[in-house]
Amino acid sequence: MAALEPEIKTLIIETLGLEDMTPDDIGSDDLLFGDGLGLDSVDALELGLALQKRYGITLEPETKNMRQHFATVASLAAFVASHRSA
Repeated sequence: MAALEPEIKTLIIETLGLEDMTPDDIGSDDLLFGDGLGLDSVDALELGLALQKRYGITLEPETKNMRQHFATVASLAAFVASHRSA
């Protein structure tokens, strides 16, 4: 799962056009939304689509704890890993 974190950080940067950032600028436990990285709901949609395309996972609006899954890079990596092995 730790190997997923750098991939997800790069995906966030590429998908959202954060050209001034590198994966090292994003801590695995930094909040992605609000006071953290400052992402918003539109960013969440774009990131969700990118995750579906890259990892072949399905994101449903009814998915339990979706906000918690998208809270940090670490939680997102755990979510992706659990869906890839399912």
